[in-house]
Amino acid sequence: MKNHILTVILLILFQQGSSQELNYVEEDLKITQAIEGTLTIPKLEETESLVIFIQGSGPTDRNGNQPMMKNDGMKKIAHQLAKNGIASFRFDKRIFKMTELKIKEEDLRFDDFVNDVKDILKYFEEKDQFDNLLVAGHSQGSLVGILASEEMADGFISLAGAGQPIDNIIVEQIHKMAPPLAENARTAFDEIRETGSTTNYSPMLESIFKPTIQQFMESWMKYDPVEEITKLDIPVLIINGSADIQVETEEAEALKIASEEAKLVIIDNMNHIFRKIESEDRLKNTKSYNEPNLPLHPELIPVLTEFIKELE
Repeated sequence: MKNHILTVILLILFQQGSSQELNYVEEDLKITQAIEGTLTIPKLEETESLVIFIQGSGPTDRNGNQPMMKNDGMKKIAHQLAKNGIASFRFDKRIFKMTELKIKEEDLRFDDFVNDVKDILKYFEEKDQFDNLLVAGHSQGSLVGILASEEMADGFISLAGAGQPIDNIIVEQIHKMAPPLAENARTAFDEIRETGSTTNYSPMLESIFKPTIQQFMESWMKYDPVEEITKLDIPVLIINGSADIQVETEEAEALKIASEEAKLVIIDNMNHIFRKIESEDRLKNTKSYNEPNLPLHPELIPVLTEFIKELE
């Protein structure tokens, strides 16, 4: 009798899982040698819009995860948008292809990320499967998305994007964590901006200023997000969370000031990886970065869906 009850319970759970999978279908696509990702399409209804998600800094894969850090943030967003009739494409950053493509770290440039998104937009534009192509960039991906969207996208979404050049952001972060090193970092960045390289930095800042990534940093810091976003003549949505300990809400507000027609939404208690964090405990906030079973903040998907559907 107990075995029969267990079988029934397992059958119900399996059926529930199967019914959830019926909301969307997924297909892995290879856009170019450097770009591989997952296309998620609603299964039970027509969709007019495709959202192209761009990940944040570091070795971040299509689902929003890094080595030793799994939260599945982008994967969860894609699946929930599909339930609302919205398709999406999320992809691994080219960093994962560097060994295969024999790309050296010193040869990587910020514009490579931008051109990857342009290639994705071109691919789906030629497919002519969707009426609207939107770009949604998270953190570092926000600036990438701004630059890629200027001529090719129908809408842009900034998710926890910076409102100032990356060198200013990093100097501010260093000042908060290790104040004595902030001035040294500022000097090193200034030298890179002026001469293209620097040797004048503390060994404690090696991960930021090592010679093999200085050219990448120079190619990144030349862009000012508030200047670039003014060039967009498309609908813009700017989202940030009040519990984001990596990108403060002032950054989103700066983007909004620059882009007067943009819609700004600050989601209360949402952190950098889209989870609801009601505690001010920084450890609890960062712990969520490695808890994939935590649900998304309940206000995020409605905000995204409303903006996207308005374009239709």
